[in-house]
Amino acid sequence: MAMPETAARGPGQAAIAAIERQRWLEPVADRLQRMVVGAYRAGGRAGRTLRDVLHGTWLGHPLHPVLTDVPLGAWTAALVLDGMATAGASRAADAVIGAGLAGAVGAAVTGLTDWQHTTGADRRTGLAHGLLNVTAATLYAASLLLRRRGARSAGRAVAGLGFVTAAGAAYLGGHLVYRRRLGVDHAPPAEAWPDFVRVLPEADLGEARPRRAEARGIPIVLVRRHGRIHALAETCAHLGGPLAEGTVEDTAIRCPWHGSRFALEDGRLLEGPSVYPQPCFEVRVSEGHVEVRATGR
Repeated sequence: MAMPETAARGPGQAAIAAIERQRWLEPVADRLQRMVVGAYRAGGRAGRTLRDVLHGTWLGHPLHPVLTDVPLGAWTAALVLDGMATAGASRAADAVIGAGLAGAVGAAVTGLTDWQHTTGADRRTGLAHGLLNVTAATLYAASLLLRRRGARSAGRAVAGLGFVTAAGAAYLGGHLVYRRRLGVDHAPPAEAWPDFVRVLPEADLGEARPRRAEARGIPIVLVRRHGRIHALAETCAHLGGPLAEGTVEDTAIRCPWHGSRFALEDGRLLEGPSVYPQPCFEVRVSEGHVEVRATGR
C-alpha cells in the first residue's frame, strides 16, 4: 500500500510545505523586505559597508550561522542547568539565558540582512523562521523576568517553551541552508584540468561586454577589458545570478541580481552580499580563439 505523501516526507517537511503555502505572509514579508533594503540604501556607502560586515564578507563565510550558535548553545546549557535544580546551577542558568538573549540580537540582525535577498517560498519560510526566533527570545526574556521575581518554577516552564520554539526555528533554518541552499557557495567548482579548452572566437568578444561561454560543462563569463581577456565562473557565488548579464565597472563585474562585485583579474570579492570569491580561469588566445584552463585556484 502506498504511503501518504506527507508521511513519506516526514512531519517536518510537511510543516515546511504548509508554511511555504501561506500567502498571507507575503504582505508582511514584502513590507519588511522593503524596509530592510531601504535602510541600507539610505546609509549610502556606510550602509553598504555595514551590510557587508553583517553578511560576513570579511569572514569569507556567512556571519549569521556563527552567531546563531550563541543563543542555541546558551539556552541548551540553561536547560541542563535548570535540570540540576541547585542554587548555583539556577544562578548559572540565569546568566546563560541573558547571554543567549544578547547573542539572539546579533543573530537576528545578521539573519534579517541575509533574508532581504530571498524571494517566494524561501522568503515566507525565512520570515516564519525569524518570527519563531523572536517568539523564543520573548519567552526567554519572560523566563528571566520571572526568575528574578522569585517565580523560578514558572520561569523554568516558560524557558522550556522557548527551547522548543527555538528548536523549531533552527529546523527551518536548516531547511533553508541544506535544502534551499541559502548561504552556500553557488559558483561551480573549478577543479584544475591540464589543457586549455577552446570556448569562443576572439572576434566575438567586444570591449567591456560580458559574454557567456562554456568549458567542460562549466558556464563561464568572458570579459575583454583594457587589452586583456578575463574569465570567471558565470554563476554568481551568492545566489546563482548570471554574471554574463551583469555590468562591467572598470576592472570588476557586478552581478545583476543582488549587486555583488568581483575583480576580473582573480575573482576576489570586492563588494557583497556574496561572501565567496568567484572561481577564476587562466586565459589565452590561440589561432583566433579564446581558450581557458582551470587552475584550481
